[in-house]
Amino acid sequence: MTGSLIKLEGISKTFQRDSNAIMALSPTDLSIERGDFVAFVGPSGCGKSTILNMVAGLLRPSEGRLFYGGAPVDDLNLHVGYMTQKDTLLPWRTVTDNIGSPLELACRKTPKTERMDKIRQMIDLVGLGGFEKHYPGELSGGMRRRVALARMLIYNPDTLLMDEPFGALDAQLKLVMHDEIQRIVGIGQKTVLFVTHDLGEAIALADRVVVFSSRPGRIKVIRSVDLPRPRDVFRIRFAPRFTELHEELWDQLKDEVKKGVDT
Repeated sequence: MTGSLIKLEGISKTFQRDSNAIMALSPTDLSIERGDFVAFVGPSGCGKSTILNMVAGLLRPSEGRLFYGGAPVDDLNLHVGYMTQKDTLLPWRTVTDNIGSPLELACRKTPKTERMDKIRQMIDLVGLGGFEKHYPGELSGGMRRRVALARMLIYNPDTLLMDEPFGALDAQLKLVMHDEIQRIVGIGQKTVLFVTHDLGEAIALADRVVVFSSRPGRIKVIRSVDLPRPRDVFRIRFAPRFTELHEELWDQLKDEVKKGVDT
């Protein structure tokens, strides 16, 4: 199989809760090209994070097939990095040790000298110089996000799976991290799947925005974001085209959000 880096063919997911079957995701088709930055928006429980988990190989579809690089995803996908809303940093390990932890795993075991070189590169990349020996409890929320980002990037995954990675940050820090992720993704030419509840965040960052319906989730609309790059995330929300896109996508999303609240 050739073509798209990630291809979803009729995948769905149903979870069994005691005697109840809950369908989170309706049969879904989606193709993602190498280098795409694709944002998923939709009500809670509509299957956005479920798709990320299936791309990562952490969940199996109930129906359909999922391919990565032309091969079926039947096991843990080592070509992707995953960043969630919770940073899951180890509180007893320093910034250096947290960032280097993926390189200690058996599947990515790296010699110590090479490991330290990579850690230094990541610290420089995310702007954490001078904090190498600090523990997570000594860092601000934004700095903890940078550590989590560096930890995901250190083994150079082809694709970044980001599940509301900046949702816990205040508005100012979120903008700083938007600027940071644009810079880093641009350097590495990464493919990104980005889950968010913030429609403005999706438009500011993504090449395409995928709007999902309420549960069971289905793709309601896919919209290309025709805003030029590089984007100034601090000013782009004042651009007329940004406002037009936001209004267009909100018209698709607002009723689904209301349904999600009512159910």
